[in-house]
Amino acid sequence: MATTLAKAADGTETATHAARIAHVSKSFPGPAGQQLVLDDITLDVAPGEFVTLLGASGCGKSTLLNLVAGLDRPSAGDITTDGRPALMFQEHALFPWLTAGKNIELALRLRGVPKTERRERAEELLELVRLKGAHRKRVHELSGGMRQRVALARALAQESKLLLMDEPFAALDAITRDVLHDELTRIWRETQVSVLFVTHNVREAVRLAQRVVLLSSRPGRIAREWTVDIEHPRRIEDTAVAELSVEITEELRGEIRRHGQH
Repeated sequence: MATTLAKAADGTETATHAARIAHVSKSFPGPAGQQLVLDDITLDVAPGEFVTLLGASGCGKSTLLNLVAGLDRPSAGDITTDGRPALMFQEHALFPWLTAGKNIELALRLRGVPKTERRERAEELLELVRLKGAHRKRVHELSGGMRQRVALARALAQESKLLLMDEPFAALDAITRDVLHDELTRIWRETQVSVLFVTHNVREAVRLAQRVVLLSSRPGRIAREWTVDIEHPRRIEDTAVAELSVEITEELRGEIRRHGQH
């Protein structure tokens, strides 16, 4: 995908955004003709920014993420990104016949990293996600949280400027999810990667993001945005997180009522 560049004072070129979504709409064929799923979405993700997309089930969050990933094309509008994004799903999608390390090395190989460097880089990434020593472990030997850590390491192996995450922690228990929130925040701050994170969990959105974007129910439109000015480290039970979550939840309920969703 294309990248929009700006020249700094010293003449160097830098990306003006990690993702730019300009007046994007998406329709799918249905029994009654074309069904509008996303309607005129305009959204920028700045370099190094963490943005969460929030909305009721079926509002088009995952559809929008797929469009940004280049897995589908918009019916109208334009999307540009700073290089090719990396994508992480709710399911870990690891190859069960490969070890944790080899799953990561596969991503490195596809990126063109020489064979002599792959093992060392995979070890570094496993250490980054706090799975040092897990290189030879098979997928069936890993817990759900560990599998998602490997999936995150594999996504980071692509060295993309933009990480797209589609409810990656939704299937995990509350404690594991809480731990991985901390880990993701740490890794985001260490790597300065931009993150566009889809969730339907309001507290998760507030705990993680610098900005929360609420989509209305079908067709998905940007209903409202919030800047999250809460210092890190954040906890899911923090008063400030809880108070903003209540405000956003009320807006979400209003959107659901307006569109007749239950």
